[in-house]
Amino acid sequence: MKLAKIFPWKLNRQSFRSIAVGVLCLACVTAIFLAETPEVFARNLLEPSPVLAASLFHFSGSPPKDLGVKDGKLKSCPASPNCVCSYDTDAEHQIAPLAYTGNAKEAFDRLKSIVGSIENAAIVQSTPNYLYAEFTSKLMGFVDDVEFYLDEAAGTIQVRSASRLGQSDLGVNRQRIETIRSKFNA
Repeated sequence: MKLAKIFPWKLNRQSFRSIAVGVLCLACVTAIFLAETPEVFARNLLEPSPVLAASLFHFSGSPPKDLGVKDGKLKSCPASPNCVCSYDTDAEHQIAPLAYTGNAKEAFDRLKSIVGSIENAAIVQSTPNYLYAEFTSKLMGFVDDVEFYLDEAAGTIQVRSASRLGQSDLGVNRQRIETIRSKFNA
């Protein structure tokens, strides 16, 4: 029997995660009531569901549908402070584009090589003037969307780095772009 017949509704990752959190909470309550000592509590809690517990700490979110270059620009940042973009003008979100001298194609190829060499980065889309990569945090599995646009007319590579989930990124997106900038300028 197919699961779709048993569960006719569609579950996305967020829904599944919410259900998993509920199941884990129920497991905690059950473990508390069945425990006689702290050691028994820990064993009761962790033994039955290590896979479930591990799956709860992977917060990837869904990829945005509106990324890319539109009207010669990358998308602006939302109001939340977990994004930086070289097109934005407010201090919270604004970051300088990457500047290059010489051949634009060679500069963009160098950038692609740098991004591709970063351990937690996965290049999703690459064209002659656009690069989109997903960066996944090691501990919690948060995914950030990072875009680069080769603006040959301006002699720059425009940048955008944004968290998919949450409100604050503790400066991670800005630091990522600055780290890439230092490697690019080396």
